[in-house]
Amino acid sequence: MLQDPESPPETSLAEEAYRALLAEILSARLAGGTVIQQRRLAAEHSVSRSPMRHAISRLEGEGLLVRTGKGLLAVRVVTLKEYLDSLAMRMLLEPTAASQACGNIEAERLAALTEELDAIDRSPDPDPEDVWRFDDNLHLTIARQCGNGFMETTIADMRRYTTIFERQARTGRSKPGVAEHRAIIEALADEDADRARQAMIRHLDMVREGVLRNY
Repeated sequence: MLQDPESPPETSLAEEAYRALLAEILSARLAGGTVIQQRRLAAEHSVSRSPMRHAISRLEGEGLLVRTGKGLLAVRVVTLKEYLDSLAMRMLLEPTAASQACGNIEAERLAALTEELDAIDRSPDPDPEDVWRFDDNLHLTIARQCGNGFMETTIADMRRYTTIFERQARTGRSKPGVAEHRAIIEALADEDADRARQAMIRHLDMVREGVLRNY
């Protein structure tokens, strides 16, 4: 693979290692409480220990890896309280983000999101990875297009914690609130800011209720 001439090779490898570990944490392949073994992870991802060390340090700085009572580094266990606190932040921000994103998302992008949702809806047993990919695509598209960089960053950070909890606790629905998500997309397509806000409120309320009911 060709390296970016302006990016030192080790920096690029560290970024790749970071993204790979982040994906494993978010997908629960690296479950909460798993002790991090730098040498093993470096071997698994075919990188030297130096870029893996940088990736691990970055994830620790972001709070996704924490020190145990014995001083070992482990994947953070997201508690129910932390989940609810993170979701509360999303409930404060995402309705406004949806409202502000109206008119900023290209029709082609909304059509692509609708196609993803339709495919999930048609399947009696959709692949969980497809469900999570769609969920990320919709919510992060809205966050990116809301016009507020601070809001975008906070929503993305809070989604990390809610995603980790939902995937590790397996409290999520097999289909991601198809009707709720469709209502959000349709409001965005119609550039109806108030409808988009209300649709997002309803969706996040349903997510919270579902987790508390099934936890």
